[in-house]
Amino acid sequence: MSHLPNTLNSFWLWREVSSKLGVSNPAYKYWKNTPNLKLNNKYVFVQKNTLPEKHEHVEKILTDLSGHLPIKYASDKLHVNEHIFSYDKMKLYKEFEYKFVEDIKFVNIKKFFIEFGIKVNKNSIIQLAKMKDLEITADSTFYNLKNDYGIVVYD
Repeated sequence: MSHLPNTLNSFWLWREVSSKLGVSNPAYKYWKNTPNLKLNNKYVFVQKNTLPEKHEHVEKILTDLSGHLPIKYASDKLHVNEHIFSYDKMKLYKEFEYKFVEDIKFVNIKKFFIEFGIKVNKNSIIQLAKMKDLEITADSTFYNLKNDYGIVVYD
């Protein structure tokens, strides 16, 4: 499986961790053995199995985000307007699976990529758009989706 859908496989959403533990928002900055990841300069995630020992118990009740991405980050990485994941009137909306965690909407990119057989390398550029708006080049791979949409992966 490609890199993008696996981005959060080994991370917890910090907002959920801090909420369940009742700790202050910047507490993770002081946990030197707890690596973190920031997406879109907005969403903070902390690595699984690295919480301080006194807080490890919370991991059992946190939401697994494997295969999921925040919709804003996913839309940026797919070079598509965020509306595609936001409104059920959008043609591809129902092709995706969604999950809300602490009022943040996540989209299951991994499931979508598996269903359509999409393969992406770590440094690939991905574009999801209507067929007429896609630019297919010799070094790209095209995937035909539904409702006049497609994905082009540029390697």
